[in-house]
Amino acid sequence: MHRAPLRLLVAINPAASFGRNRAVGSRVAERLMAEGYEISMLREANFELLRREAESALALGADGMVVVGGDGMVSLGVNLLAGSGVPLGIVATGTGNDFARGLGLPHADPGAATEALVAALRRPTRLVDVGTIRHGGAQTMFACVVSTGFDAVVNERANRMTRPRGASRYTLAMVRELATFRARRYVITIDGVRREQRAMLVSVANSPSLGGGMRIVPQADLADGLLDVFIVHPLSRWRLIGVFPKVFAGRHTDHPAVEFLTAREVRIEADDIVAYADGERIGRLPIDIGIAPGALSVFA
Repeated sequence: MHRAPLRLLVAINPAASFGRNRAVGSRVAERLMAEGYEISMLREANFELLRREAESALALGADGMVVVGGDGMVSLGVNLLAGSGVPLGIVATGTGNDFARGLGLPHADPGAATEALVAALRRPTRLVDVGTIRHGGAQTMFACVVSTGFDAVVNERANRMTRPRGASRYTLAMVRELATFRARRYVITIDGVRREQRAMLVSVANSPSLGGGMRIVPQADLADGLLDVFIVHPLSRWRLIGVFPKVFAGRHTDHPAVEFLTAREVRIEADDIVAYADGERIGRLPIDIGIAPGALSVFA
């Protein structure tokens, strides 16, 4: 029996991975049209214009939305689609691609990512959790990790850098921040239990990695209905340098300065810390973080 074409929106970030994958979006759209899908391409000069265009297109009706880009584009899709029942597809072409990693999708080969999407469109969708952030009266959704410590400071620096153009930019920013970073004092309330402590970082994860594959919470599960809280207690710079190479492989979990907790609600307060979620700037603490179980449908 002939399957009626699905109506798919394809939202493209032409600047993904600093423009190295500029042509991928058009190739994705062509591949999907060859499969018989009805495609509307969305491509704008900046994220805000793209968000507005995607929001308008979704209001007219769509059976799915595909984002072509990195975790910034995933963030756009998650915030538009969570709770709507409209599935999200991903063709990863960014520098980090951590949500694609968490879903087990190709993240270093746009061609393979496109074929994985084509295959996933033929199967039932999958439900995954998304995190929620309340900050300054606004609510934002996230797919991977909220950073509120050393990793957030590194993100802030990396976003100001123009070179190198790739995941190594994050690593270079990390090395530079190590020279001056000191533990901060936090107030963390986890499922109603308040604790005051100093820490190098406090991250809250829905998915295992950030920063292009740094597996900060290797045990995180996208569909368990829980947040994973990752705390690094005060360390000297040299001991912190010793921990971070292990993070890339997820081999830091037994380090004595590392603590893992699970939660459904987390409030984080600290001075002079800017929170990031999936690489996007949220703003200065405090923030309140929650979990929306099964809120996002994905083609994966």
